[in-house]
Amino acid sequence: MEIIFEQSQRSIAAINTAFYRSLYDKADWNCRLIEINGARGVGKTTLLLQRAHEIAKEAPNKVLYMSLDDPYFYNHSIIDSADYFSKYGGTFLFLDEVHKYPSKQKNYDWSAEIKIIYDRYSELNVVYSGSSVLQLHKGHGDLSRRKCSYNLPGMSFREYVNWRNEINIPAFSLEEIIARHQEIAGEITKELKILPFFDSYLQHGYYPFYHEGPEHFCGRLKDTINVILEQDLQAVAAFSMENHYKLKKLLAILSESVPFTPNLTQLRSELFIADHRTLLNYLHALEKAELLITLDKYAKGMKKLHKPSKVFLNNTNLLHCLYQDKPNQGNMRETFFYNQVHQMHLVNYPEKGDFLVDSRYVFEVGGKNKSNTQLQEVPDSFRAIDGIETGFGNKIPLWLLGFLY
Repeated sequence: MEIIFEQSQRSIAAINTAFYRSLYDKADWNCRLIEINGARGVGKTTLLLQRAHEIAKEAPNKVLYMSLDDPYFYNHSIIDSADYFSKYGGTFLFLDEVHKYPSKQKNYDWSAEIKIIYDRYSELNVVYSGSSVLQLHKGHGDLSRRKCSYNLPGMSFREYVNWRNEINIPAFSLEEIIARHQEIAGEITKELKILPFFDSYLQHGYYPFYHEGPEHFCGRLKDTINVILEQDLQAVAAFSMENHYKLKKLLAILSESVPFTPNLTQLRSELFIADHRTLLNYLHALEKAELLITLDKYAKGMKKLHKPSKVFLNNTNLLHCLYQDKPNQGNMRETFFYNQVHQMHLVNYPEKGDFLVDSRYVFEVGGKNKSNTQLQEVPDSFRAIDGIETGFGNKIPLWLLGFLY
């Protein structure tokens, strides 16, 4: 156990605290059990270590950070580690990569152990992180009534701008942007040349690890995708090796043709899949892993049961790194809009326009020459326009939709 304490202290001491994600301030850190999930590479480990660092300033011996993919846990349990920590006065336990924890007994996984820790050690505050595909997995310990759960998406354009410029522009609600977009955009662009930052963000701004090695970014992102498909989905959702080959091929097909209007029969033929339900399960898994986002006419709870109207790659960085040629500009714009807006709002496929937001607002996405003819008779309709610093009327700068979180 001593080596775990030493590793914890080194990791906490070394973490960079120059920039905090917006979730850091939104999370209720007083909750005794906190779940942080999200895709690989979006900064979950950094968030945990930053919180641990803040606590350790006042009480260094009361904080322990453990990554559950450490070989130590091949023959040690979370419960035994928590028990030891508690007996020595510990009160804040941070558990990273819980989906990588090797279960010690059949039908007794990480969630069952965390449930026991929560019930047995009332003095312990536990924060744990895991893959976004945890939502596909029903753990053996029911934590739903005990935990405060948060999803950490990739960086918004607002966070990227703040990080790059060491400033703190606040987030705006969609209603604020619709009502005051000209004023808000004017204030931001008075201080910044925003469009060059927007171009950079589309290529590499969603994943914080870009600045650890810019020249290797796309290679690292592809490696991350392989780990999700080959390890995370198998560990959490019980996908077999054959499944992950088909998932890889499906992702490759979609990355060459997004936004993609699915022809399920053709996709099934290319992937040698017997039925629609299996294919829809594959799409659902890739969406939960935050590699795809699907756009649908139906309500959120019905998505898994129906063929989606459109399929997008999750974010524009994936488009840049997976697309063999330069991504289509229209695809890039729509992917950015959907990725940023759906983090905070319900987005569906409308009868007219490109996106229906919260069952009320209709958006058409395009370049500077995009006309208003398609939406003239549509109430609460707006154009999200690329390549402009400020807008007018129902013409909103596309980049400003990246300031929602």
